[in-house]
Amino acid sequence: MAERDPSVGLDAVDIEALVDARHPDPFSRLGLHRTSAGHVVRAVLPGAASVAVIERGSNALLGRLTRIHPGGLFAGVVDRAAPYRLCIDWHSVEQEIEDTYSFGPVLDEDALQRLARSDPYAVLECLGARPCSHAGVPGVRFAVWAPNARRVSVVGEFNTWDGRRHPMRLRHVAGVWELFVPRLAAGARYKYEIVASNGHTLPLKADPCAMQTERTPATASVVADVARIEQHSWSDGAWMSRRAALQTPAAPISIYEVHPESWLRIDEEGHRGLNWSELAERLIPYALGMGFTHVEFLPIAEHPFGGSWGYQPLSPFAPSARFGPPEGFAEFVDRAHVAGLGVILDWVSAHFPNDAHGLASFDGTPLYEHADPREGYHQDWNTMIYNLGRNEVSAFLIASALAWLLRYHVDALRVDAVASMLYRDYSRAEGQWVPNIYGGRENLEAIAFLKRVNHEVAHAPGVQGAITIAEESTAWPGVSARIEDGGLGFNFKWNMGWMHDTLHYMHEDPVYRRYHHHNMTFGMVYAYSERFVLPLSHDEVVHGKGSLLGKMPGDRWQRFANLRAYFAFMWTHPGKKLLFMGGEFAQEAEFDHDGSPHWHLLDDAMHHGVQLLVRDLNRLYASEPALHLLDADPGGFEWLVGDDSGNSVFAYRRCDGAGREVAVVCNFTPVPRHGYRVGMQRAGEWHEILNTDAGLYGGSNVGNSGLVVTDNIASHGKPQSLLLTLPPLATIVLRAA
Repeated sequence: MAERDPSVGLDAVDIEALVDARHPDPFSRLGLHRTSAGHVVRAVLPGAASVAVIERGSNALLGRLTRIHPGGLFAGVVDRAAPYRLCIDWHSVEQEIEDTYSFGPVLDEDALQRLARSDPYAVLECLGARPCSHAGVPGVRFAVWAPNARRVSVVGEFNTWDGRRHPMRLRHVAGVWELFVPRLAAGARYKYEIVASNGHTLPLKADPCAMQTERTPATASVVADVARIEQHSWSDGAWMSRRAALQTPAAPISIYEVHPESWLRIDEEGHRGLNWSELAERLIPYALGMGFTHVEFLPIAEHPFGGSWGYQPLSPFAPSARFGPPEGFAEFVDRAHVAGLGVILDWVSAHFPNDAHGLASFDGTPLYEHADPREGYHQDWNTMIYNLGRNEVSAFLIASALAWLLRYHVDALRVDAVASMLYRDYSRAEGQWVPNIYGGRENLEAIAFLKRVNHEVAHAPGVQGAITIAEESTAWPGVSARIEDGGLGFNFKWNMGWMHDTLHYMHEDPVYRRYHHHNMTFGMVYAYSERFVLPLSHDEVVHGKGSLLGKMPGDRWQRFANLRAYFAFMWTHPGKKLLFMGGEFAQEAEFDHDGSPHWHLLDDAMHHGVQLLVRDLNRLYASEPALHLLDADPGGFEWLVGDDSGNSVFAYRRCDGAGREVAVVCNFTPVPRHGYRVGMQRAGEWHEILNTDAGLYGGSNVGNSGLVVTDNIASHGKPQSLLLTLPPLATIVLRAA
């Protein structure tokens, strides 16, 4: 071949670069171009036998292309410049399709400028794969951020996973590669083939912004039916209009934490988990019947390893294919809302796994993660840490948070591992971490990121009433304080200290509890420093920790009695409630993600009794304003007896500030206490509205016959008092008449 072929207008360098998919601007050479020889069409179609060009409107033959390189480069002169299709003979299999390289750019300048400014809404609107029409032709628009790549191609079954077929156009201003692939539709599997700046071709990468994925162990992204997701016919208008009032510090919030894949497995069908439709049929009525106000899912964003329980996600915009298509999740949320159940998602912004098809070294450089392993590698979890100081990464994650709230009407995000984000030396020895610009251990970039997430959730149009909850295990000040007051801006924080202290107390033999009395009272010292959720989460029943029931001392009857008394203490203590699945009926084994809660235990009266108690506690908590209205106000709680360590008795009052009042008395020894006097402010009748020792719950039916009346005898600094019978290892709740 001559150095320049006048019939096609290409030189040898161009030809070799196109065939090897190394050309820096394939759109400048492929497709329809005017040359000195006339209008020429060029296409890279490795493996094709012949190619004809026909007019899109009339199907008239415009010309035939000649293979000018054995690597599959075809070119030829056509009669005229007109919209066209390629008629390709794949050795007796014919395909007719528009030429990708006949279409202009798909992202306009405004979109690119917004992406360049790291606008999370631009990420939502522009990146990923979207079915659309371009120049009147249906297809899919692809766009991916990979600023340091030498070349990016879309690959899939539609081009036999051949990166030479669909190299993308680089939009330099935003570092984004884009391409329109005509006649492609929702359901197509795809990945990106990326050539790094050093010429090395990386393992095929999944789309970071994909809205749908293949089911594991497959790893491809899937073109989602975006219209069905974003234009879902929602029926939850009534819920959404009152959602804000249902999620305030004054509202009763009781959360049922669920690992959706293992909540209920169907053994006769291969031990599979339920899909979204089946979860809607079974989980929603169960949670509501148990009196929970919300269900909280361990992360459902697509994750490659099931044993991570979702806490190592790779596709933070895509509901896991384990449960069906993404529109199925939208339908689940809709049905939950219509039924009156809120939906919370665990959301992970601290780290991501280093799987080859994922975000790690995405374009051949540490794009999403820090380059320095002292900042970018998490030693505990063998994961990569997001570089939150990079505006594009911050925008990517904020867009993910907004996607769940906007696309799926999720009510709250529980942000995982916040402590690991706040401290640069988290779980690192001296010399293994990099100080901030002031020499401190605080991660200033993560702080700014968390504040921005919370600001967007609080103010973004379309997500009114949504909230955020921090899993934060340290004494970092102001986690749930307003951003304008110097806080991080979360609505609630998990009270890990309360959980650890109280479980430590309950683990002690009652004989020794007198020496640990402060573990049950200390939580009230700081109860109003944050707005708290009291969590008995999955973290307490994994990795050899056993079950909640297994932490209780004594014989079988005493273990159940201890757990019942503890649950009532928790439900009447200031703070919102969270309980992991299986705990509501005293699961005996710890959490097993490959199994399910041991539902057969409900045939046992003791386990069934715990379930009934949790149901009744939820109903009491929701119906009694004194137990939730002043949760975040010191005026809603007062110790009546907080210092009786010798008897391991606690008594306190809860009130709503408007005259309603309940008193709670806990006896954490197996000794019934007759004639126990508790001082009361209010005189008159008090109804025993809950007793964890009731026979219905598996107890011994010791109590106060449903009603007690105060004596005009001062006690505990109060002018009146009640003479009570305290059941063994039990909590009673009394309400003023």
